[in-house]
Amino acid sequence: MLATAKYLVNNVNFPNAVVKRPGTVHVQTHHGTPLKRMGVDQLPFPAAAQGLDFEALLERVDKWDYSVSSNSHTTRMWERAYPSRYVSLDHGYPRNDVYYTAGAAEIRAVRERLGIAPGRRAVLYAPTHRDYEAGWTPRLDLAALSDRLGEDTVLLVRGHYFYDGAASPLTGLRRSGRVVDVSSYDPVEELCLAADVLVTDYSSIMFDYANLDRPIVIHADDWETYRTTRGVYFDLTAEAPGPVARTQEELTGILTTDAWRDENAAKARAVFRRRFCEYDDGRAAERVVRRVFLGQDEASLPPVLPVGERTPAPTPEEAA
Repeated sequence: MLATAKYLVNNVNFPNAVVKRPGTVHVQTHHGTPLKRMGVDQLPFPAAAQGLDFEALLERVDKWDYSVSSNSHTTRMWERAYPSRYVSLDHGYPRNDVYYTAGAAEIRAVRERLGIAPGRRAVLYAPTHRDYEAGWTPRLDLAALSDRLGEDTVLLVRGHYFYDGAASPLTGLRRSGRVVDVSSYDPVEELCLAADVLVTDYSSIMFDYANLDRPIVIHADDWETYRTTRGVYFDLTAEAPGPVARTQEELTGILTTDAWRDENAAKARAVFRRRFCEYDDGRAAERVVRRVFLGQDEASLPPVLPVGERTPAPTPEEAA
């Protein structure tokens, strides 16, 4: 396929051995909006840069024709982290269209597949990878958290894809009742549609999930270490999409009161959405296809709908 296809689309990078043939078009859709330093911006951070061949990285970047972006922050960071001659497409991430196009029936079906009974709150816990940890051990006592959240809450736990699912410390928790290991569940967008609230640390899933305009809680127990070793583009604890917990006890307090969905949480989320959901309006795929595959001028594409005028997919409560 690589030897014959005209269009090559990837959200990471193709192997160094892939030769770009004349007439082919490479489209980079990326893995998500960056909080952590990426590309050449990792150079000052040894823990992040260790083992990376930046010369080879830039050679791969030179093959890109288009770089897809979901917001102006992302466009600026990609152009800085991956300097080359590609064209930035400020059209939104196509994979996020589903957060506006999914209907109530789809959300009910996903929750049924996950075993979430109607009326129960689903908390999606999706932490990120840490360069300074060889493996993954949950930073939360999940059993204790589940006990505190009570019978009416299901805790969906998704480990980062960098870690081998077979070696997951969640093995004993799989389908154990109120704690469900969904690390191997794909696509992740369905998990987001099924969840009433997202709990994460520094994962880019927060930017995608924000399109749903549902509550987000940040668990930043090692923020100083992460910021120092990995490098970040902004201070998440000061510009979070919702309440920030620094300990498990604080997180429990947020989730067992209305703090996870109160007026302050909604205000923080609104600011975050205006900044990071800028181009994601449910028609990103259409814009990218028309621009790249059909060769249409940017001026002829559907304009991006302002954040305040969009209608996200229904919440689980609305879909019930």
